[in-house]
Amino acid sequence: MNDLSAFAGPSIDWFSISPVLTLLAGALLLLLVGSLTNEWPKHWYSLTAAATSIVAITLSVVLWRDVSNDGARLLIGGSLTLDHFALLGSIAVCVAVLLVSLITSDYLSRDGSNSPEIYALYLTAAIGAVVMISSNDLVVLFLGLETLSLSLYLLAASNRQESASQEAGLKYFILGGFASAFFLYGVALTYGVTGTTRLVDLNTALTSYISVPRNDVILLIGIGMILVGFAFKVSLAPFQMWTPDVYQGAPTPVTAFMASVGKVAALVALMRVFVVAFPSRSDDWGVVVLVLSAATLVVGSVVAIVQTNIKRMLAYSSISHAGFILVGLEAASHRDSANAGDGLVAVGVYVALYAALVVGTFGVVTVVARNSSSEANSLDAFKGLAKNQPILGLVMTVFLLAQAGMPLTSGFVAKFGVIQSAVAVGSYQLAVIAMVCAVIAAFVYLRIMVSMWLSDGATTEKVSVPMLSRIAIGLAVAFTLLIGFLPSLILDLTSNLAELATK
Repeated sequence: MNDLSAFAGPSIDWFSISPVLTLLAGALLLLLVGSLTNEWPKHWYSLTAAATSIVAITLSVVLWRDVSNDGARLLIGGSLTLDHFALLGSIAVCVAVLLVSLITSDYLSRDGSNSPEIYALYLTAAIGAVVMISSNDLVVLFLGLETLSLSLYLLAASNRQESASQEAGLKYFILGGFASAFFLYGVALTYGVTGTTRLVDLNTALTSYISVPRNDVILLIGIGMILVGFAFKVSLAPFQMWTPDVYQGAPTPVTAFMASVGKVAALVALMRVFVVAFPSRSDDWGVVVLVLSAATLVVGSVVAIVQTNIKRMLAYSSISHAGFILVGLEAASHRDSANAGDGLVAVGVYVALYAALVVGTFGVVTVVARNSSSEANSLDAFKGLAKNQPILGLVMTVFLLAQAGMPLTSGFVAKFGVIQSAVAVGSYQLAVIAMVCAVIAAFVYLRIMVSMWLSDGATTEKVSVPMLSRIAIGLAVAFTLLIGFLPSLILDLTSNLAELATK
């Protein structure tokens, strides 16, 4: 008989993982209590998810202060991290869950639908996202990735009355399965070379020996497959083919959730994996990231111009944003430069600002386009919006200007940060491509603004903005303008974002 008393599990700092436990408690509350009780009053399901997010945000802020005082550290035997970079990503995820939950409640109320499942899936997806963001182990990261992905597949297909939603869920599931397979096979190859899946230990293993002649073929294939897996999840060109179809077919609040939580989790995890685990091979993957970033910027900006469906336009816009964020990763690949850390800081700031910005944008689309049909989401649906509903038109204009990177908005702070990080390490060609693509993408947002302000709508009926959606959109636009006018509020907080947990 084996002596189980000899086994000693890792010590667990329960408070350090309290945001994840809070999200889990909220999901269990919605599923268990919701299934054992009669239907809750209107909006109670969404308010429960929103309250859960607020508690998780509060705990993350407390942990931020602890990290500032005691320093970053590894958790649960080194499988998770606790540092400012992980906490900022977790806060961005929880803020997105909060805003999307409020918008979803009004969206479902139009059809008289009131069920806890979609909000529970929001919370389980957030759990997977936070685990991805905080992971220091490729296997743990894969578990978080699958938790997030499976929830998103179900959310994309959650509208059973719309065939487009079912199609979106199926496409996302099939292509997402391929992405997960690429990622997992890359992890297996990397483990075969190094004998570990811990990010910190991977770096140690790869820098502790020099093979003569250097033969890193298997390792480089593994790193490449991990990058391909991330590229599918982040919608990097040429792996972005699923994004416009899924964004268009999924319910609009779910699209907002995928564009915010899904992207934040994948990009932050991508950044951590390559900066922490593979800095010794940055000469190899840095060139690939540069090509992927440039291609993604061009595809996202140029193809968006010819779209007529607002959700497809914003889908290609999100692809373009992924390209901008990848500029920061390319800057971080210049590990010999004293300014390489600026890329990490720029990515953290960008994803945090983008999460609130994209949810607000899709929140307005949810209010204006009352269903997921092509007609409701066409550019014509926004004609004359500013004349019939000036405040809503003004709010949408602020979001579009922010996505274009105009000054005095959070979008300018985000884009300026990643371009500045590229210039600081000497990646002038990528910085120029990013600036040119920003100008091209601005035409897309200008088309929507012209349609809202200068075109006559087919109807003079005013768009009704329900109370919870009004709160969510109001919070998003207030944050967008506040950071635009006072960027120091976030830049001062994130000045030491590059200090990642390594021990």
